[in-house]
Amino acid sequence: MLQQLIVNGIIAGSIYALVALGFVVIYRTVKFFHLAHGVVYTAGAYFAYTGIIILKGNPFVIFFLACCLCAYLGAGIEKLVYLPLRNKKASNLVFLLASFGIFIFIQNLIQLIYGAQILILRTGPIKEGYHFLGAVITDIQILILIVSIFLMVLLWFFIQKTKLGKAMKAVSDDITAASIVGINPNRTILSAFIVGSFLAGAAGILISFETNIEPTMGFMAILKGIIASIVGGIGNIPGAVFGAYFLGIAENLGIWKISAGWKDCIAFIILIIFLLIRPKGFFGMKVEKERL
Repeated sequence: MLQQLIVNGIIAGSIYALVALGFVVIYRTVKFFHLAHGVVYTAGAYFAYTGIIILKGNPFVIFFLACCLCAYLGAGIEKLVYLPLRNKKASNLVFLLASFGIFIFIQNLIQLIYGAQILILRTGPIKEGYHFLGAVITDIQILILIVSIFLMVLLWFFIQKTKLGKAMKAVSDDITAASIVGINPNRTILSAFIVGSFLAGAAGILISFETNIEPTMGFMAILKGIIASIVGGIGNIPGAVFGAYFLGIAENLGIWKISAGWKDCIAFIILIIFLLIRPKGFFGMKVEKERL
C-alpha cells in the first residue's frame, strides 16, 4: 500500500508541477496571482477532447495542437485584458479581480459549448498496469510521468539557456532595469503567458487521460498549483517542482488512514501550516505583501 500511494503521489505531483510551473513563470513577470491559469488548464482538456474524440485526430498531434491553442488563449488574455490594465497602471487587486472574472467567463463559455456533463477522453480498453516495486502503474501514468519530466527539463533549458528565457528572468528581477538595457517588458510578459499557458494546457490534457473532464476542473487545479508554489517558495521554479511533488505525495499518504474525500482538505492544511510557520516556503525569499 505504501509503495502504491507513493507512486500515485508522484503521478499527481507531476500534474501539479506543470500547473505550478506555468503559474510561476507568469507570476515572476507580472507579480500577481493569475487565477485564469486554471481555466486555461480546463481549456486544454476540452481542446484535446474536440480533436481526439470528435474529430478523430491523432492523439500525439492533437496534444501538441491543443497545447498551442492554450498558449494562444493565454496570449489573448494578456493582450486583451492585462495589457490595457497595465497601461492604466491598475493595482494588483484589479488584476486579481480581472483574472477571476476571466476564469468565470471562460468556464461558463466552455459549459455553454460542451454542456455540464462529464466527458471522457480515454479511448480503447482498460489494460492492467505494470507491477513495479510492489506498486501498479498504468501506461497512462507512465506517459504522464515521461511527458511531465520532459516538459520540466525543456522549461529549465529555455529559462537558463535561451535569450528570451534570460530576458524573462531579467524582467522578473527588475522590470525598470530590464527596460534600460533594451528588453521589451510587454513582449517578454507576453512570452511568459505563452509558455505558462502551454504548460497549463499540457497538464489539463494529461490528467484527462487519467480522469474525467468537466468545466469546473480548473478551479482545484489552480489552487493546487498555487499551494505547490507557496510550499516550494513563490516565484521559485525549482521550488515549484519540489512543492508539487511534496503536495502530491503528502495528499496520498494522508488518505492512507482516512477517507479519500479528505484529500483536498489535506492540501489546504499544508497551505495553512506553511503560511503560519514558513510563508516563504522551502526555497523562496520573503515576498512583499503588496505583490500578492
